[in-house]
Amino acid sequence: MEKQDVMKNYRFLLILIAAMVLGSVVGAVAPGFATLIQPLGQVFINMMFCIVVPLVFGSIASSIASMRSRSRAGKILGATVATFLVTGAFAAVVMFVLMKIFPPVLVPWTDVVTEEIGDHATMGQMVVNFFTASDFPGLISRRAMLPLIVFSLLFGFSVNLVEHGEGVMTSFLDALTKVMLQFVQVITYYAPVAFFAIFAGLIADYGPQLVAGSYGRALAVYYPLCFVYLFTAFPLFAAIGGGKGAVKVMFHHLARPAVVSLGTCSSVATIPTNMAVAEESGISKDVSEMVVPLGATMHMDGSSFSCVLKIAFVLGVLGYPMSWAQLPFIVLVAVLSSVGMSGVPGGGYIGEYIICTIFFPNEMELAFPILVAIGNLVDPPATMINAAGDYVVSFIVSRFVDGKDWLQKKLAAGEVR
Repeated sequence: MEKQDVMKNYRFLLILIAAMVLGSVVGAVAPGFATLIQPLGQVFINMMFCIVVPLVFGSIASSIASMRSRSRAGKILGATVATFLVTGAFAAVVMFVLMKIFPPVLVPWTDVVTEEIGDHATMGQMVVNFFTASDFPGLISRRAMLPLIVFSLLFGFSVNLVEHGEGVMTSFLDALTKVMLQFVQVITYYAPVAFFAIFAGLIADYGPQLVAGSYGRALAVYYPLCFVYLFTAFPLFAAIGGGKGAVKVMFHHLARPAVVSLGTCSSVATIPTNMAVAEESGISKDVSEMVVPLGATMHMDGSSFSCVLKIAFVLGVLGYPMSWAQLPFIVLVAVLSSVGMSGVPGGGYIGEYIICTIFFPNEMELAFPILVAIGNLVDPPATMINAAGDYVVSFIVSRFVDGKDWLQKKLAAGEVR
């Protein structure tokens, strides 16, 4: 990979971090000016709130509506999706335990919130609100993201039943998605200015030691965890999937997708490398052709890590406790909110928005920029775990599809390079 290509992929991330640092300095030395420019950050937040509803609807409905075949219950697909869900949930549980041991925020930033999340909702009502809205205007509200996802899936499936993968409505949904993605790109050019203003305001409001200390604790947990996970969980997954000799084969090929994902900061850009190392590892072509492309947008152990970190961080900022009773719900949200994030450099802001709508609907203006900031700060190692993990979990899928001794047969036949 050329040095200039790496710098090109990281250039915007570095600019964004520089804007955050500069804004923090301004907030510390000139709090009055920081308060004055805070509306510049609010403009970005409001614009993203306006974009996200049509973007999510268009992208999900379009992907379902454009499918040429609806018979997607094959053995490979079932094993692939199940493996993605299990490994993503496992990652979320690992991070949850770490957040209980090493909470990222030790002192709340604000005393505004005084009641616990969900105090006034029964379990039945939470289930209803999780999947549905009371009417259509409520569905397109920024506070109903998961109901919107459910609606988008059903809408796309209905369009597919009518048009069978091609037609006027399918083309419209595809065009809507492309336009909204371009809209996000346009707004993203303004992000450095917005984050300069946002962080200047945060420092001015809550103090440099409080804010910087919290982010530092979060990164001190996240970065080492990703590399520990790579050298512990990945060998475990390979051994489960391939049996004897699998760990050696996996480590022999793992460096290439790991380096490419770090250099590109994109799971999608790592697909060709993952396909190549999967073939060299003896993984069947039909398995790799299903697992790797799907994994670029659905397999997200690193994003599950960051999702739990973000939830724990904002809970600490607002003074909420993170209890063991919340574990199932947080794990579920971590898996759901990470879908579609790992193929987009910088995360795409969709996962952060979903977290806000579920956990912090009344504190969105504070929570959203904090979540986006954490997402950008942890994006490189998160992408490495996401993308390199696509290759690793193909060992598990191969076990379900080709039998538990698939690798030993490939080794004996000399098909592993």
